Amino acid sequence: MIGIFIALLSGALMSVQGVFNTEVTKGSSMWVSTSWVQFSALVVCLVAWFFADRSSFAAILEIQPKYMLLGGVIGAFITLTVIKSMAALGPAKAVMLIVVSQLIVAYMIELFGMFGVDKQPFEWRRILGMAICIGGIILFKWE
Repeated sequence: MIGIFIALLSGALMSVQGVFNTEVTKGSSMWVSTSWVQFSALVVCLVAWFFADRSSFAAILEIQPKYMLLGGVIGAFITLTVIKSMAALGPAKAVMLIVVSQLIVAYMIELFGMFGVDKQPFEWRRILGMAICIGGIILFKWE
């Protein structure tokens, strides 16, 4: 149950953050805004590490495969693409497309067992669920 609550909170925070970041971009620039987001996230993480964790940063050097360390790089592009999509489409349409894209890519990762994730069997009901989500986007966008 806690996982469901955390996932819902994550989605809500991502939507609010996207709107905030889009507004900051309007008053500055894409790269200034993205830099601010990443820098402020670093500060929060370092403060949390100082008070709650204190494990060694040297453990990062032991991570295998090394491409797993690209999460921050991907995070910068996530910030960039969320800002651009929200500015172009508005928050609701952008988030719907972002979520469906996440769902499709996450299912592909599970289906093919990519990046060390346990491989899952193909299920038609998951494809049907994604099709329903896509249908919802079409219905929502229909003018």
